[in-house]
Amino acid sequence: MLSLFGAGAVLMRGAGCTINDMWDQEYDKKVTRTASRPIASGDISAFQALVFLGGQLSLALCVLLCLNYYSIALGTASLSLVITYPLMKRITYWPQLVLGLTFNWGALLGWSAIKGSCDWSVCVPLYFSGVMWTLIYDTIYAHQDKRDDVVIGVKSTALRFKEDTKQWLSGFGGIMLMGLCVAGMNCDQTFPYYTAVAAVGAHLAYQIYTLDINKPEDCWKKFTSNRTLGSLLFIGIVLGNLWKRKNPKEKEELLEIS
Repeated sequence: MLSLFGAGAVLMRGAGCTINDMWDQEYDKKVTRTASRPIASGDISAFQALVFLGGQLSLALCVLLCLNYYSIALGTASLSLVITYPLMKRITYWPQLVLGLTFNWGALLGWSAIKGSCDWSVCVPLYFSGVMWTLIYDTIYAHQDKRDDVVIGVKSTALRFKEDTKQWLSGFGGIMLMGLCVAGMNCDQTFPYYTAVAAVGAHLAYQIYTLDINKPEDCWKKFTSNRTLGSLLFIGIVLGNLWKRKNPKEKEELLEIS
């Protein structure tokens, strides 16, 4: 199931990026960092990109059809977000929020695929923790292009927050950690999980404290460091679940001895 979800995540995130590049090809041509993207540079035609997108979505559909009916319906419901989120930067200063709602849909889908439906007391705080995380890392990412974005008329949370970015990111980080703790308590998570959440909090604090929003190279460094953050949380979830399985056996042994 883990490998299935890994494949699905790669395919759907890839499809989202393809759609984003198709919608934004004219904007990308005007930004130094994105001008070399395949569609913007002309290396790939719009038709070729559409065919490639069709392949990505077809393979993603094959993955989705391996799941239960509840999960198929839930996964299908995310398509409207996948298609429309690249347009949000044209109409709102909060496109990163819509990106978060889109990219973290897997938090709901993963639970329903295993359990048959969503336990909302766990899935909702976990989902919104992911949304907060996306707001953090993609706001940092957006600071790389803020000068070009002003010129071409693209909106972002980086332009909305300006010099108050660190305060906003700190708030998002606090909500993210709170959501992770609530999700953990509602599914009886264990010590390794909370240790990982503490490590995630330390990583976020370091990211935000040392961030220089006026240096694109530092923004990129902080953005990519979120791979480490995600790995910490993943390891914490896995070890926490293994610990959870071990504890009942220990309790049974103690009862037998007594």
